[in-house]
Amino acid sequence: MEDDPFDFESDELLATSPVNARKRKKKIFDIDDLLVDHYKQQNKKLEREHKLAKTKKTCNSDDEEDGRVAKLSKYVNECHEKITQLGDEEDVSHWGLQVFRKQKPFPLFEFSELSSCSLFRSGVNHEVNSLVELSTESGETFFEGLLTNGWLLNLVTKLGEVEKLIAKWTFHLMLYSSKGALASAAVDFWCAILLLKNEDGSPSIRIDWLPSYSELKNTLERYGFLLPSPNTDSSDTEMVSADSESIEAPQNIREWTNYVAAYSQSRDIHCTFTASEAEELIVIIICLLLDRQLLGLSIDLNECMLALVNFFTDDEWSVSCVNVAKTVASRVPKDMNCLRAVDCIAAVHGRTKLLRSAIAFHILVDCFDKVEDEEGVVRQLTVINLKEKSCDLYKIYLYLVLTENWFLYSPLLEDNELLNEMWRLFLRNCSCQINITDSRSHASKVRSKASYLLQGANGRLL
Repeated sequence: MEDDPFDFESDELLATSPVNARKRKKKIFDIDDLLVDHYKQQNKKLEREHKLAKTKKTCNSDDEEDGRVAKLSKYVNECHEKITQLGDEEDVSHWGLQVFRKQKPFPLFEFSELSSCSLFRSGVNHEVNSLVELSTESGETFFEGLLTNGWLLNLVTKLGEVEKLIAKWTFHLMLYSSKGALASAAVDFWCAILLLKNEDGSPSIRIDWLPSYSELKNTLERYGFLLPSPNTDSSDTEMVSADSESIEAPQNIREWTNYVAAYSQSRDIHCTFTASEAEELIVIIICLLLDRQLLGLSIDLNECMLALVNFFTDDEWSVSCVNVAKTVASRVPKDMNCLRAVDCIAAVHGRTKLLRSAIAFHILVDCFDKVEDEEGVVRQLTVINLKEKSCDLYKIYLYLVLTENWFLYSPLLEDNELLNEMWRLFLRNCSCQINITDSRSHASKVRSKASYLLQGANGRLL
């Protein structure tokens, strides 16, 4: 009988069945294995919870750190704003006056008669004209060519005379011409002929016409120049800033300044200014030095001032120096402009040093009521209570700088022991009564300036 594959009763089939073989090979877990597996699962769970807690703690730590950084940044910003405010207060004061307003119409002159000058006829017929080939259609065109080429000066020097028409024409070009080359050539011409002289000091060339002081002053008025009013308050002062739209300074102000300087130097050769006119011109030059638009002319203006200062005799200067100082003190506002008015005077010799000292002193006199002499001014300084919160340290800084210039450039104060001791007392008050942590405007400037000056004052005693 053949074997029936579907006979499940057969022992042989049961013994050889692969299913039964796999069942017999299956691993049987006991209780210990189950416990080990349980503990492993618990450990993994604990590890996951520990990592989660650690991550959460780190996030909280970062948040706290961010909070601390934010607070610190806030405090730093607040400190920076306060320091910036203090710095702005220190730098809020600037010097600068707008001394020019709207220009008036310039005068119109006709110079059609230039062709009738003897110089025109001699110039046309001169052999030089064949070389330079100047136009002879009109006298003005002909002389413009001579002026710019420098031949006009050579011709008048050779002839020994400047005719009235030539003098007026070149003067007009110098002060009113919009052509820079012509204006510059005209002022060079005038500066040369004014200073030409013989060995004995007499003029080597005759000038048939010289402008008067009133003509120079009228020219300034046409330029729009306006002197500051006496006792001008600083709040009423028109300041000139770099980014503001202000009236431009006149184009020919440099030529005007150079002419005044040459005219002042020719006192011994020609009859020029009176002492009072020269005094007024010095005040005008100082006012021009207060206009920030004219910073590029500082050298020309200072040279003009030196020429005007040297215009006076020694006897005249002793009086005129005081007159100029009083006028400047009454005209200049009692702010940074008064320091600029003192500082712009170059202390290069005795006269300018004396002028610088005198202006500083008379400004101080105007700052106090019922004070007229030197002792009264210094005494007013020593009684100031610098500890009071209402004390204006900005004014104290002005007093410091003004008194420094007054004492430094006055030879009469060197041996005055009383004034020098009162000056040192004021310096000690400024350096000791103002605390280093004082946050008032200009406190650090006053304290530092006074400490520096006190060291120098004490050094002179040793």
